Amino acid sequence: MLKGIDPLLNADVLYALRAMGHGDRLVVCDTNFPADSIARQSALGRLLRIDNVSAAKALEAVLSVMPLDTFVDDAAIRMEIVGQPQEVPPVQREVQAAIDRAEGRSWPLVGVERHAFYEKAKTAYCVIATGELRFYGCFLFSKGVIAPDGE
Repeated sequence: MLKGIDPLLNADVLYALRAMGHGDRLVVCDTNFPADSIARQSALGRLLRIDNVSAAKALEAVLSVMPLDTFVDDAAIRMEIVGQPQEVPPVQREVQAAIDRAEGRSWPLVGVERHAFYEKAKTAYCVIATGELRFYGCFLFSKGVIAPDGE
């Protein structure tokens, strides 16, 4: 255990988050996402896991150590529901709330069509599979920067 580090952040996840640079993207996904095959195409090249928790809980842990990118409009992306792109299911509302708490302000998720989401995911730095069982619990996040003063 480490002081101040969420215990959900295992050594592999911490390594990847630390290795990522400004603008690198990570996927946080549900149990139905083709996580292993997409992860093999990512920069890291292997799947990471935060098992037995929801996507929102996993993201809360990630955002406790990683800032979102303030230089782009799509630093937080959600997979749109097929045929209902404007609908935001509970799993996505929970992730939205986790983002807003972590960032201290409203930070809207940008919707991306399912197949376009898969293509973006293939260019991510890494993929973190969670224990999220609900459909459309798939997200992309861009890493921001931490200023010299630590903010």
